[in-house]
Amino acid sequence: MALRIERNIMVPARDGVHLATDVYRPADASGPLPVLLERTPYGKQDLERMRRAERYAEHGYAVVVQDCRGCHSSGGDLVFLVNEPFDGYDAVEWTARQDWCDGKVGTYGTSYVAWTQSTLATQNPPHLACMIPTMGGWNAYTSSVRQGGAYELRFLAWAFWHSVNHGNAETRALPWVQEGLSSGPDFRHWLRRLPLRRGQSQLALLPGYERWALELVRRGDYDEFWKQPGFAIEEFLEQHSDVPILLIGGWYDSYTRATLEAFQALRQVKQGPVKVVMGPWVHGTYTTEEQISGDVDLGPEAPLESLDRLHLNWFDQWLRGRETGAARMPAIRWFLMGGGSGRRTRLGNLDHGGHWREGDDWPLPQAAPTPYYLHPDRTLSTCPSDRKDSSTSFSYDPRRPVPTIGGNFSSLSYIHPWPEGVRPESVPTPTMIESVTPAGGVDQTEGPDFFGCTPPYLPLGSRPDVLVFETPPLEQDLQIAGPVEVKLWVSSSARDTDFTAKLIDVYPPSPDYPLGYALNLSDSILRVRYRDGSGTARFLEPGEVVSITIVLYPTANRFRKGHRIRLDVSSSNFPRFDVNPNTGEPLGRERSWSIARNTVFHDRSRPSHVTLPLVSG
Repeated sequence: MALRIERNIMVPARDGVHLATDVYRPADASGPLPVLLERTPYGKQDLERMRRAERYAEHGYAVVVQDCRGCHSSGGDLVFLVNEPFDGYDAVEWTARQDWCDGKVGTYGTSYVAWTQSTLATQNPPHLACMIPTMGGWNAYTSSVRQGGAYELRFLAWAFWHSVNHGNAETRALPWVQEGLSSGPDFRHWLRRLPLRRGQSQLALLPGYERWALELVRRGDYDEFWKQPGFAIEEFLEQHSDVPILLIGGWYDSYTRATLEAFQALRQVKQGPVKVVMGPWVHGTYTTEEQISGDVDLGPEAPLESLDRLHLNWFDQWLRGRETGAARMPAIRWFLMGGGSGRRTRLGNLDHGGHWREGDDWPLPQAAPTPYYLHPDRTLSTCPSDRKDSSTSFSYDPRRPVPTIGGNFSSLSYIHPWPEGVRPESVPTPTMIESVTPAGGVDQTEGPDFFGCTPPYLPLGSRPDVLVFETPPLEQDLQIAGPVEVKLWVSSSARDTDFTAKLIDVYPPSPDYPLGYALNLSDSILRVRYRDGSGTARFLEPGEVVSITIVLYPTANRFRKGHRIRLDVSSSNFPRFDVNPNTGEPLGRERSWSIARNTVFHDRSRPSHVTLPLVSG
């Protein structure tokens, strides 16, 4: 089909900043069309993005793709998420005023582009008609930028990466800026020199980036900064647009918790309809068509049907009134991981397997929250300990943090020049991107691919600062699907420290895995100064015993007969989260470190436990 494409239309925002916008339309359109809008910080003329817009236009839509403020050809400065609610509203309403628009605008996109959708919906633009946020946020303070009071370092990595590749074209065109950004020390080096000091990294070449990047690190309290609509969509739930919304997420995605929190909240107060698809994937659109997450093969059912087809069915239903089956989709379609052979596949991955399921609500009504208690002999059991006084202590040295071995994160990458004579001719950029540490499901054993690991590479649970609690081998299959929480009674010699928790499916030894395989399912962290959930710091008295709750990301997994359920407790998970120096100094400005003696209690009066959502059948 012939298309009419207009490039770099400069659309004014309310404050006069102009945002570069491309418009795709069928050349033979006889009248106004419904419009699909994508607002991106990653370049509207990215090849895959342009191809997607062309496919949607060939299907009969007008498609608007806009560079976010401060990115590529748009004016202004990028201030992470802050301007997206208002620029997004203005983009929707500008689109609706064009003579080629029939007044209905749908939105789509992944990651930051999902944020741009959900944040503009807090402003309730009159012509927004439906949405498909894929793998995006809901509250940046509780379940993405920060988590349990700790900071997710992937967002600092994102600032380094984005400034090189996607910042304002005018600024990046200055030769000393581009050279300084791309040839400066890579993010791996800065991880060894945290916290970042103002003016001391290549981010100083772009003061706007440096300003917001440091602010995200240093603002630990849940204050008005975090409650603005760019960060806290849930704070604006009442005025959030009431339109059909399809949410897409993954069990190993960096926004797993946010996706399901959005689903629950919107379903309670909106007519919608609101639906969600939860697969077994890591972060990124392309992962929905793969069956590998980290080192784990989730089986032939794992790939989602064509993402374009899913989108177009949704848009055709709600923008054109065509019957596509989208209205009859189950409220939640979710993937139950597990049940595979446990063998090593031809490609070298663990065959974990899994199957799709459907439901009417989340958490699943049939899921029974069941506590598994920690015991002094390092076992997990549904029976609490009968000991009068029992605890386990360990020393947490922030200078030797526990390395991140897989999990729910994204953007932990770094940029460096291609070695001389190595860069392929087909790659135009002078830089390449490599992972700091891989995400997804992996055996909990150190290795050369994981940042902070050095030979000999040993099981993570062998570290003295990792407490391992596990069940005996299961006598029958056991399924979980839903939220996971860990409640601990703890004390510390420090004014402030962190506690981490990780849920693991332990495979028994086999010919392919003689030492077994400890598969991570979900993890999280709590900075103890934020233990009461208010978002206001309250320091410990050294030795004071307090109860804390660590909210893990939800998951769905079948533990096979003979497997063990394992919970690891420690005080660091680096570089997924920033390291707590145990001093109580202002976050992101500390200059000293101390070793903390941390204690977990597990007795009659302090029954530390993990609550698992057991599902029968």
